[in-house]
Amino acid sequence: MAEVHIIGQILKAVDFVEPHLYCKWILQSGNAWRLVQGEAQGQTPVSSHRLETCADFSQPLDVHLSAAAVQGWPRLLVEVYAVNVLEQSWPVGYGFVHVPTQPGSHRLEINTWKVAPAGWWNCIKERFGGGGAALSKTDLLYSGVDRYKLQTRSSGKVIVDLNLVFRKFEEYGVEFN
Repeated sequence: MAEVHIIGQILKAVDFVEPHLYCKWILQSGNAWRLVQGEAQGQTPVSSHRLETCADFSQPLDVHLSAAAVQGWPRLLVEVYAVNVLEQSWPVGYGFVHVPTQPGSHRLEINTWKVAPAGWWNCIKERFGGGGAALSKTDLLYSGVDRYKLQTRSSGKVIVDLNLVFRKFEEYGVEFN
């Protein structure tokens, strides 16, 4: 079987207005892919930066996948959450990116979006730390089937560094240029 080694880190979240953030992440792939070693999902600790609009995570990623086919190429889903002083959390950004199909080092910027508040009460609640609306199904992140029904607003970005090592793809007739 062909193999992909993903080694890197979720560096930081930038351009979010909320001060205290953490990130949940999932490395998702199709049915032809199998996790050999590592964690395919996780969560960063809460981070904040008082002088800039960023949160440094430096969350390591180390995943080894095997593949019987290239269909269902892996993608990285991220959900960014804000935390207030009462330790309540709410989502402030959703996004995803496909893992690059070229071996080597890559810096990826994942643009995120959040669900726009419906009505004036929800706007006030979100503005003063009461939280925003959350998605009930994570497949809305990458599927356009029902997402067009959502009113969304752009959020910040999540910066990710990945180093990719591909192995045995040429034995199956797959070439990466």
